[in-house]
Amino acid sequence: MTHPVLSADPADTHELAGLTGESAAPDFRSLGLPANLVAALERRGVTSPFPIQAAAIPDALAGRDVLGCGRTGSGKTLAFGLPLLLRAAGRRSAPQRPTGLVLVPTRELAHQVRDNLEPYAHTLGVRLGDVVGGTSMQRQINELRRGVDILVATPGRLHDLIERRVCSLNDVELSVLDEADQMCDMGFMPQVTQLLDDVRVGGQTMLFSATLDGDVDKLVRRYLTAPVTHSVDPPVSQVTTMEHHVLRVLARDKSQVVTEIGAREGRTLMFVRTKHRADRITEQLNKAGVAAAALHGGKTQGARTKTLARFKDGRVNVLVATDVAARGIHVTGIDLVLNVDLPAGHKDYLHRGGRTARAGENGSVVTIVLPNQRREARKLLDTAGIDPQTHVVNPGDELLGSVTGARQPSGVPWVEPPEPVRARRPGGRGPRTGGGGFRRGGGRRDGAEGGARREYGDRPARTDDRGGVRTRSERPHVRYGDQPGGHPRQDGRAGERRGGQGGGAYRTRSGQGGGRPRSAA
Repeated sequence: MTHPVLSADPADTHELAGLTGESAAPDFRSLGLPANLVAALERRGVTSPFPIQAAAIPDALAGRDVLGCGRTGSGKTLAFGLPLLLRAAGRRSAPQRPTGLVLVPTRELAHQVRDNLEPYAHTLGVRLGDVVGGTSMQRQINELRRGVDILVATPGRLHDLIERRVCSLNDVELSVLDEADQMCDMGFMPQVTQLLDDVRVGGQTMLFSATLDGDVDKLVRRYLTAPVTHSVDPPVSQVTTMEHHVLRVLARDKSQVVTEIGAREGRTLMFVRTKHRADRITEQLNKAGVAAAALHGGKTQGARTKTLARFKDGRVNVLVATDVAARGIHVTGIDLVLNVDLPAGHKDYLHRGGRTARAGENGSVVTIVLPNQRREARKLLDTAGIDPQTHVVNPGDELLGSVTGARQPSGVPWVEPPEPVRARRPGGRGPRTGGGGFRRGGGRRDGAEGGARREYGDRPARTDDRGGVRTRSERPHVRYGDQPGGHPRQDGRAGERRGGQGGGAYRTRSGQGGGRPRSAA
């Protein structure tokens, strides 16, 4: 189906080559980027622009609205991020009033966008901030009060902060909607429209999406003015580096097939429908000896961040995720996506498959289909425009191994190793070794002597009235409140304040020697 926006003005519509084709520009310098930004890109190994970057950056720098159609992994972050940074460079936004806004559907994608843009923001002196759910709202409020030039946000949390009057979008000059179709599918359409209505009239808008139908079309018509459209990277079903397979298995064999696929070499991403399924399959894989972890919305943001880090570092080979939790995840090297459960629709299938075969890499999308799911699976794949290879497999089959790389697991339960203990800095908290300076209460650490703690009795000797040397241990032990008049360095008024009977300001456990007993206080 031809999208109306794509066919509105052929002169403003550009069909670009795939990621494996030649770029429209030889390097970033010819796109109009300054030398210091080009040097920062080269230091990170980014020398040749992807097609969407070569096409969108010049139009974005010229101040035109941009509509980008391409799947995840096509290089859209730098396509909108670099012009956004240049727009914000050389000026300081007022507290709580950013000048650039990026709306994304998930917190993982928000962190990914910020991490990708952070090095270049540092080069240009631009302050980045993120506002996402599942993390400390007070930290985000404090960051906004200090001042943020570009704000990366999820719609729900940003809407809450605006309702609290700690953030305003009246100064936003450039707005970006990344993965707009996912935001609409996740029910964020009302918040997105309300946020864009708050943005300053006449600003620049860029929208990037894998599909341009339904609510996305409404956003384009309402908020983009004469957009230049760039369609890049064919749909997932047409990516030449991606293979699609359907495995027909019996219900009794499904768990074993999933376990054998999980034991394969390489990085595997498994998709299920619910968080309970994710936990159950992860436990099943761990018992079989497969290093697997679960990622779903029932986990805290800290746990999700650690799980992703372990998957990226290779400490975990299999990630079992739900659709919502995995959207926006960018992990290189995923060569197999396994649909353990059928996706809810063809869009979910495309989003799942977009996690592999990214940036020209090879990858496979494998879907497990039970006998009673064949009609549903056929309809779903036809709607997505996919013609997969179909195989009838059983556990331990050679065919299963040749298609997916499956193998028999070790059978030794896998236990996650403990996190490495960080070495503490000298003079920091922990064992009292090293570091100097006096401590509260009179004690001190002597860094010159190896950091041994010195108590009261270790102080330098003092002389008495007769000129003799007397140390603390030779002085009579006097407890506060044991003498008339209260504290030895205060007068009797202290007793009026606390003891009430001319006693001490501090009472002993027994209550003797001035002051009333504790039980009578």
